Amino acid sequence: MSASQTLAVINSWETIRYELLNTRICDLGLKIKGSSLEPLTRQLLEELSAKGVDYQPGFYLTDSWGCPDRVPIIGIPFYLADKRLMRIEEEQTGEVEDEHTVMMFLRHEAGHAINYAYRLWKYEGWADVFGHFTRPYRDSFQPNPFSRNFVRHLVHSQYRQTYAQKHPDEDFAETFAVWLTPGSAWRRKYQGWPVLRKLRYVDALLRQIRGKRPVRTGGRLCNPVEQMTVLLADHYGQRVERYRALAQGYVDDRLRKLFSPSAHTGPLLPAAFLLNSRRAEIIRRVTRWSGMDREDVETIVAKLEARSKALNLEYNVSQTNAKLMDIVALATSLVMDFGYTGRFTE
Repeated sequence: MSASQTLAVINSWETIRYELLNTRICDLGLKIKGSSLEPLTRQLLEELSAKGVDYQPGFYLTDSWGCPDRVPIIGIPFYLADKRLMRIEEEQTGEVEDEHTVMMFLRHEAGHAINYAYRLWKYEGWADVFGHFTRPYRDSFQPNPFSRNFVRHLVHSQYRQTYAQKHPDEDFAETFAVWLTPGSAWRRKYQGWPVLRKLRYVDALLRQIRGKRPVRTGGRLCNPVEQMTVLLADHYGQRVERYRALAQGYVDDRLRKLFSPSAHTGPLLPAAFLLNSRRAEIIRRVTRWSGMDREDVETIVAKLEARSKALNLEYNVSQTNAKLMDIVALATSLVMDFGYTGRFTE
């Protein structure tokens, strides 16, 4: 088997999917910075600035869209920070947001954030235009799809474009999103509709708060990704074992066993550091003992290093030599298994 074939199998989607599903969400290393979300959040901030909105809300990754209760920080679904997770989301739910939809959600959530930052619901006229902010929130409601008293923005799977009818806070956020959207031409589009009164109110209200300091800029976050300790599979209510047979390049269980927590005291170092710093020696020994091609060995050792890093595995410095021998033995076994069967076996 050539090195390219080896790489194709161990980096197959079936293997990657299983590794991800079998990982705690908090251990996925997800960040907005550097992801495909970063330019979209930057675009939102530019749109706010262009409209004269001084407050620039923050963003964080969580399990769903939304601002925490009265906290002006925008929560974004964690899977949108990684294209592989977006693929899993689509497999599991049948849909995933594209860039256009993400921007629609961001503008909507920005409406909540600005409302919360300035406590706009307390301003004169807000309750007359949108209703009472403290009205109980309904998980389900019966919208009127033909009403012209509300803007039409977000497309909800159940309620289509009637989400503004859910609650006064949602009505404001949807109206704000339409007002904010570049090229929405809301004055012309909604001409003759009663909802035009709401859009004009938002326009006047946002002019009124220019130059003012927000009342609140932070607060307690709801389910930040760093605290999501469930396996990705559990998040979707799936049994990860059903994907195991297809994951031909899966090595996580063996690595976890090799680098299990030690009873010995002493300083710890990342297992990936040991694999990286002694890579040449490991490859030389495994190549000699397995009799397999060096390129295949290099590919599999690189796989062990990458997964050790992803799993945050550590080893006791006092066990360096013993762990090095274990790595060589494990790699040799994997290389030989792979050379004869085309997959890693238990």
